[in-house]
Amino acid sequence: MDTQTITQSLAYLSWVLFSGMGLGMLALVVVLRATTDATKGFLGFTAICAALSLFLALLVDGSLPDPGKLAIAAAPGFDLPRRVALGVSALLALIAGIRLLRERPGLVAGGLGVAAGVLATLLAAVGWAGGTLLGIPFLVELLALAAVTGGSVGAVILSHWYLVTPRISERPLLLATKLLVGTLAIQLLLFAVWTATGIPSGPPFGALTGANAILVWLRLLVGIVAPLVLAWMAWKTALTRSMESATGLLYIELTLVLASTIVAAGLALGTGLLV
Repeated sequence: MDTQTITQSLAYLSWVLFSGMGLGMLALVVVLRATTDATKGFLGFTAICAALSLFLALLVDGSLPDPGKLAIAAAPGFDLPRRVALGVSALLALIAGIRLLRERPGLVAGGLGVAAGVLATLLAAVGWAGGTLLGIPFLVELLALAAVTGGSVGAVILSHWYLVTPRISERPLLLATKLLVGTLAIQLLLFAVWTATGIPSGPPFGALTGANAILVWLRLLVGIVAPLVLAWMAWKTALTRSMESATGLLYIELTLVLASTIVAAGLALGTGLLV
């Protein structure tokens, strides 16, 4: 990608990063609230962090430039519905966070917030891809990025709770790290599918040797495989309640995932390449 393409993609990259982090964190809160004894402090704080991330995505959405040389299309007809869905998701995440901090049920608000976030992502994918057919693979990619990015941030926040309250149950962190391993494995599977089939418009395995091959290989080895190994190691250390070690591993994993998300989103937005 040339410098001009990278510059034009910055606002869209920020949208993908902020919306993905918010949606992924909120989804993790909903899952842990429904299935574990995670503390109200962690659940409420993480839901509020998700709301802030979604609000940042909404602010970015209001100033998105014309795509110009990017591989995505302008979608003025989708702008207002996407922003409304994003705003609703952020508001519901905030409501869920406040309710959880007050030890009140927050599953309904959180679940509806996740649904609104998925709708905003769907509208972005279909609108920017120029239609439903091309939008479906883009949607799958964006949701996978959201699950991994938001899940990684949420897991790091959760691991810190054990450093200040070490006697709480290890079940929430075990589930969070297992979910992280699963979502990273899905990303690895998607990488194989995208490259083997050339979706959406390239030759089979062309991404591995094309003009962006270095970024593609970095995405695979440093952005998916390495975080997958680190997340698995964090799960294993959490099994023995070595929470400080798990926290350190999750920090490294988060750093790699954030860089990987930026690379994957940049390739999708700038060149139309899904990896």
